Amino acid sequence: MRIERLVTLPAQMDTLRAEARSEGFRHIEDLWQQWQDQKVRFDRPGEILVCAYAGDELAAVGGITEDFIDPAWLRMRRFYVRPQFRRQGVGKAIVDHLLPTALPLGRPIALYTDTPQGAAFWEAQGFVPIAREKTTHALPERGRPLR
Repeated sequence: MRIERLVTLPAQMDTLRAEARSEGFRHIEDLWQQWQDQKVRFDRPGEILVCAYAGDELAAVGGITEDFIDPAWLRMRRFYVRPQFRRQGVGKAIVDHLLPTALPLGRPIALYTDTPQGAAFWEAQGFVPIAREKTTHALPERGRPLR
């Protein structure tokens, strides 16, 4: 498996979009549309969008953007692992690739998930549940309480 930073959306994005849509997830369609509209390009400080490939096949996508609630925070966004690649460490590999980009900035990192599987995944990565608008989890900063 290899992780690549995206500066353009990959050719196999349509397959990923279709699979996400068939599972009832709209966030990958939102990613595609915002990219087309040039509204979100993951190009501000601390932002990055990556994909994971298994051989030549697109397996997953995920990124970090500036938080839309509080720009002092970052937000894990647009994560999706195709069903046939789940539970193989693909999602964790993306997180492990993204966090070294974000952590040195010293900004809190939040996310939103609406499935029990997503919550379990993020909690296994060290994120904790929090009560915050449009947010379900955040990564605790060493020595600092989450607000």
